Amino acid sequence: MDVSFEDSVSIIARERFGIKYLYPWQRLVVANILEAYDYYRMMKNLSESEKSKFEYENHDSFCSGRQIVLLPTGAGKSLCFQIPAVILDGPTLVVYPLLALMSDQQRRLEECNIDCVVLKGGQSRDERKELFERVQNGTKVILANPEVLENDSLLSSLKTLGICHVAIDEAHCVYEWGKSFRRSYLSLNKVLIELCVPLVTAFTATASPEVLENISRILFDGEVHVVRSESDRENIHYYVRYSSAKTKDVLFLAKTEQKPMIVFCGTRKKSEDMARDLNVCFGEGTSLFYHAGLQKSEKKSVEEWFYNSKKGILCATCAYGMGVDKKDIKTVVHLEPPSTVEAYIQEAGRAGRDGSIAKAFMLWSLEDSKKFGAFGINSRERMVKEFAETDTCRRQVLLDALGAEKTVCSGCDVCDNVKNTSDWEITYSIIKKNRNFYNEMEIEERIFSDMNVRYRKSIEKNIWTHADSVEVIRQLKESGKIKEAGLLWKGRLRAVSLNP
Repeated sequence: MDVSFEDSVSIIARERFGIKYLYPWQRLVVANILEAYDYYRMMKNLSESEKSKFEYENHDSFCSGRQIVLLPTGAGKSLCFQIPAVILDGPTLVVYPLLALMSDQQRRLEECNIDCVVLKGGQSRDERKELFERVQNGTKVILANPEVLENDSLLSSLKTLGICHVAIDEAHCVYEWGKSFRRSYLSLNKVLIELCVPLVTAFTATASPEVLENISRILFDGEVHVVRSESDRENIHYYVRYSSAKTKDVLFLAKTEQKPMIVFCGTRKKSEDMARDLNVCFGEGTSLFYHAGLQKSEKKSVEEWFYNSKKGILCATCAYGMGVDKKDIKTVVHLEPPSTVEAYIQEAGRAGRDGSIAKAFMLWSLEDSKKFGAFGINSRERMVKEFAETDTCRRQVLLDALGAEKTVCSGCDVCDNVKNTSDWEITYSIIKKNRNFYNEMEIEERIFSDMNVRYRKSIEKNIWTHADSVEVIRQLKESGKIKEAGLLWKGRLRAVSLNP
């Protein structure tokens, strides 16, 4: 390539970040930031009358100083503030929801020889002084979380640094977490006003119209420019596996699907238990677990292990989910469905960030159907059920939930006609064909035998337990699909309905 025809943004992307090509949406966001900054600098040198005239004539540029950017996971959102950070006169403040994301960003910047400082809780006065001196001496990037920005003393010190751009990553947390357990997110607007920052960009991969509206209101008082790319990650193929004994399906997928793999678990205990089961089944060192209860050194060790692993399986809570940049993850499995469809898209988007084909599996039980069916029609939670139980394209269900574009499916089990008979469907079918023949103990024994035969074909060992059989029967009974007969057949099981 003849570099004489390259612009400064392309040169910085190539020379500082090793990126040969920027996507159109990345270039648009970077251009918005740089043009807004040029506008800001020009306005500073004008008289009041000149400012009024200039604002009137350049209203679009004026608005673009405040923008929300929706780019799909893996589209390179970080470059959209990293490149301007190199170019802008003053430092860039980047706000993250999790310490893991701050550590990951620090590592990536240092790999590109870009110095940054990290502001977090527990730092001494001397540590803070040293960090601020580094910024005054030219460090371009400051990493922080919302809680540390509530410190008045710290905020006063930040005001002296001439911060010219604030980037808020994973901005959906402003609404989703701010209204519940991270109230500091609701104070970010006051922080932005206090710092008098000319440029603010909020980034997220997933935001339904409801979430987008609330981000705009909380951060920008409703006045914001929205940049939205196509939301579809074509290289991720979506699958739902119906299952009552979900851990056994995880073992099956661990054997049959490509690694590296993440298994998202709903609780800390489940992540630990799932990692243990994988190690017992396939050998010690197959899997590690990651959750918010680990010590900092433990988290770092697990992060490094998984980042460098080509065959590892990480069992994690959502504490690992956002923004951690391991590009070669081939498979994401959800042991439990996330609470909203946006959370699912975010976590499934950990896969295939290198552009290669990847798979996302959601394990869905009769219990899940009942739980998510209790939410209101068209709610963000109910959309999880719509995704799991649709008989049309799963990809389009996700895009519809985001208010995004129509698309031709590039891969989902419905469109590809991939059939997967679940453990409860097998059990139901046996009971239906043998009406009033089995009692609970007898059908549990039958399922124990049949399912071990089924899994042994791929895993080459017996993994199904009597407890798994008990769980299948329990969920079938509680869902109303089977029941005990009465009178002459008292204690015997019969099928009722297979409809959800």
